[in-house]
Amino acid sequence: MFTRFRSMPATAMAAVLGCALMAMSASPAAAQDKPKKEKKGKKEEEAKGTTIAVSKGFGPAVKKMMEATNAKDPAALQTALTEGEPQASTTEDKYWVAFYQLQLGILTKDKATQAKGLDAMLASGITPPESVATYNFFSGNFAYGDKDYAKAAQRLEAAKAAGSTDSQLPVLLMDSYLQQGQLDQGLASAKAAIDASRAAGQRPSDELYVRPIQKLQAAKRNDEVLDLMTLRLRDYNQPQVWRQTLFILLQQSGESKEIALDTLRLMRATNSMLQRPEYLEYVQLATEAALPGEVVSLIKAGRASKVIATPDAKLDEAFKSQGERIGDEELTLTAYAAKPSTLSVAKTAGATGDAMVGYGRYADAVPLYKAAITAGGDKELWTYRMGVAQALAGDAAGAKASFAGVVGPRKRLAQLWTVKLDTPAAAPAAPAPAPAAAAPTN
Repeated sequence: MFTRFRSMPATAMAAVLGCALMAMSASPAAAQDKPKKEKKGKKEEEAKGTTIAVSKGFGPAVKKMMEATNAKDPAALQTALTEGEPQASTTEDKYWVAFYQLQLGILTKDKATQAKGLDAMLASGITPPESVATYNFFSGNFAYGDKDYAKAAQRLEAAKAAGSTDSQLPVLLMDSYLQQGQLDQGLASAKAAIDASRAAGQRPSDELYVRPIQKLQAAKRNDEVLDLMTLRLRDYNQPQVWRQTLFILLQQSGESKEIALDTLRLMRATNSMLQRPEYLEYVQLATEAALPGEVVSLIKAGRASKVIATPDAKLDEAFKSQGERIGDEELTLTAYAAKPSTLSVAKTAGATGDAMVGYGRYADAVPLYKAAITAGGDKELWTYRMGVAQALAGDAAGAKASFAGVVGPRKRLAQLWTVKLDTPAAAPAAPAPAPAAAAPTN
């Protein structure tokens, strides 16, 4: 049901790195002409970027490296690096050697060379502040691709702290923790990224939900699985996501046929009954609960959605038998629902409300559920089903008030109904973008 996250392709990284480094490529040569004690205002420095001066004797070597890079000549750049590296005498000189190692790696599409250059620049301690986020992000991305998840997490945390806004960072960081077995740290990272995306008016990446859910499932932390899947529905309110979530609840319903029936009803309401087995189970449970109207309407819906094929011997027989069982039940239901003997007995009032819902008479079911509660019936059961009837009748405020009062075994279902009421249907997750073509650095 889930897909594994893939790190950003090297070609895409080259494009972004190239763009980020273009502004700095002329700095070494220009730095030679600046007086060492020249003072600049803060605003001017911020506008021009940080200058890293090379030593006087190293200037010619850097000039060769820059010219080879501008000419996109990797062979010439390699020669310039080989000749120039032994001459690098200061931290600044060594920084520029590393910088042009990175350029060489971009020109040759050699990930190892790019990573080596980035590591050396970051280790120098003089990386320009405006480049710290970018360099740490790509160093972390390389480490992730190499499955060095501890290093990836360290670099990506540094990129985040430096203000990186790269859209891939939250997923890479989260998964770096998860791949190390640090489930709680990965979960915390995912939730923080989800909250940040939502606060910015953006839809979080589905991977921020999917990957932690996988790990929580493997750890059998089922309540947390459902907590995160419930959150996921706020952003991915789609039939398939509803089905995944409710299937877990069905598995957890155990021997309770009533809770299983309530779960399948929510599946139907969210258009997430996508396969024939759901209909078979629902038909069986509704038949046992003596709800022929619900069985018939359910099978009609399944046929209309093409999930139930025609003919279908088993479901066709259920449709026929339950249709015959309906008789004049719906015609007599209104009078029966008004009788004091119906309203004064909790189980009778509630069952009559269920029948009303089965015939699509949702508003008429609400007073019957209220009567069941007043008569001393199962408050959790009838409050929950009253909320469902109110939701289906279009009374969202009333439904949410009812669901807020559900504290028993249907609490999770009540929360999910509230999510459904609060969340418009979401568009499917966008496919991953095609890898960007490599871009020149200078």
